[in-house]
Amino acid sequence: MRTAEEEGGGACVGGETISSGYGDGTGRTKKGGWGRVGDFQRDLVAGAVMGGLVHTVVAPIERAKLLLQTQESNAAILGLTGHPRKVRFRGMVDCIVRTVREEGVLSLWRGNGTSVLRYYPSVALNFSLKDLYRGMLRDDVETSWSSGLTSAAAANFLAGAAAGCTTLVLIYPLDIAHTRLAADIGKSDSRQFRGIHHFLQTIHKTDGIRGIYRGLPASLHGMVIHRGLYFGGFDTAKEFLVSEDTALWKRWVTAQFVTTTAGLISYPLDTVRRRMMMQSGIEKQMYSSTMDCWRKIYKIEGLISFYRGAVSNMFRSTGAAAILVLYDEVKKFMNWGRF
Repeated sequence: MRTAEEEGGGACVGGETISSGYGDGTGRTKKGGWGRVGDFQRDLVAGAVMGGLVHTVVAPIERAKLLLQTQESNAAILGLTGHPRKVRFRGMVDCIVRTVREEGVLSLWRGNGTSVLRYYPSVALNFSLKDLYRGMLRDDVETSWSSGLTSAAAANFLAGAAAGCTTLVLIYPLDIAHTRLAADIGKSDSRQFRGIHHFLQTIHKTDGIRGIYRGLPASLHGMVIHRGLYFGGFDTAKEFLVSEDTALWKRWVTAQFVTTTAGLISYPLDTVRRRMMMQSGIEKQMYSSTMDCWRKIYKIEGLISFYRGAVSNMFRSTGAAAILVLYDEVKKFMNWGRF
């Protein structure tokens, strides 16, 4: 006789089958509100445990990507901050070499403190909300649709998109602060902002609360696509393409493919959102709206500008792929059941 664990692909704890997250998911049982609350707390802790460390490792690449992505709207590079104009960066290597030469090695981690402060709640909330929404959506979707790849992929995509948007709204002031601090070039006496508090104080004084949330609509557009593909793609791959016993490196390759694909597809949206963030606190706005930003980038800079910094982002995606895989491993290590 097969056990509940063998039949459903999950562990049986206290009479309740807990799905593994791999395989066809046929052994899932519906969970009530308290069951989901317990899972949410578990996922919140697991997401926070590994997010900050991985992000700190890839922080130099993240800063290079942001500098390349925003240099055409960066007030410091354009000479709008009272200092001479800066020569544009030619690529990732040129950006890193010049940054180290002009600002020092530690400047590669500029904005990382704000980034980690943002990343802990961001990763924790993204993963926990994704699993929470996924559990609710899978129950609803599979009731109204025929079960299988289509319904699973749709539920996974929607759960990832919803989690990304919810998290973004909650942590957006930290998100825009990270972008602006990382894109702030020069030594201490020539920079626009001295830190997160100075940034928020300055922008609130000049633009009000609207300035702190500038670029949010564009960010939500990008978040739907990126997080939907990032989380939804990997969850669907875990369910239909890889098993619980698949080697860690194979799961990482799968995660790397999903992460790179999601990043490339959504990258133009990310460029627009970063450009809109750069408008806060400057006297003469370059873009009047998200659509105006799209139009001017295409007309003045060409299609290639939407992908400026994309190569850096592909290297950075290694860390994002590691987070997808390590999230499951951290939960296993914390002995909250197999998935």
